[in-house]
Amino acid sequence: MVRPLVVGVDGSDASFLALDWAVDEAARHGLPLRLVYASQWERYEEVALGLSLKRPAGEVLADNIVGAAVERARLRNADAEVSTQVLGDDPETVLLREADHASAVIVGSRGRGAFTGLLLGSVGLAVAGRARCPVIVVRGDKAGLAGSHERVLLGVGDPAEGSETVRFAFREAEARNCALDAVRAWRCPAHESTDSPLLAGDPERYHEERASAVLDEALKETTGAHPAVRVRRATVQGPAHKVLVQRPAAADLLVLGARRRDRRPGLQLGRVAHTALHHAQCPVAVVPQPA
Repeated sequence: MVRPLVVGVDGSDASFLALDWAVDEAARHGLPLRLVYASQWERYEEVALGLSLKRPAGEVLADNIVGAAVERARLRNADAEVSTQVLGDDPETVLLREADHASAVIVGSRGRGAFTGLLLGSVGLAVAGRARCPVIVVRGDKAGLAGSHERVLLGVGDPAEGSETVRFAFREAEARNCALDAVRAWRCPAHESTDSPLLAGDPERYHEERASAVLDEALKETTGAHPAVRVRRATVQGPAHKVLVQRPAAADLLVLGARRRDRRPGLQLGRVAHTALHHAQCPVAVVPQPA
């Protein structure tokens, strides 16, 4: 069974940018698109039976938004396989439910009802923090949205937890025929004791070599499965949440992992993913990892 790319549409400029990006992504991977609009008009609008033939305004709005989204998708790619659904619930609940049957969920950086001062809408943040499939928040500058940089950036965390994240990044780079930059951030703690023989003499070199070894371990299995992908490795000193927000300025997609703890309520995003979703200058893919 082919799982579609699910796109949350709500009529906002941000959701239409996400739709454009999703149409291109679907073409790259040969996947169908499922455009989803979350509507709660049924809960708030009642038409007196027998007294009016007029359709509820919320229903008309939903149909107009979905219709405009389909037309936009077809104009961008006439061959796109597009289906639509208007579902009666709040956007977060709808998209999380759809995520169970999707290849990925794609959303804009800010919804129609978001406050203008927010860097990321609450729906996008909630879905990225809880969905069981990859979630891509479409944000950034024109070059990144258009894929002009020809570069996917992968933030490498713990190799034991990030194998699916690495595979996702390789698939993206291969589908785009572009380079994959794999980055591992490292730090030399100021309070660290140098009594250990390993740290004596040059503790910074020790931590950098350790980061390099972690990077090699994370990539070795997947590199062989995607020989056509040009991989560029980098170890960078500094906090990961800062390193991986500064570097995407020249990337088309930033790929990060997020651990999922099924028994833990609420958002499950670490500091790196949370910061990137708010500040990165390119689309951000958050790939869930098992507990």
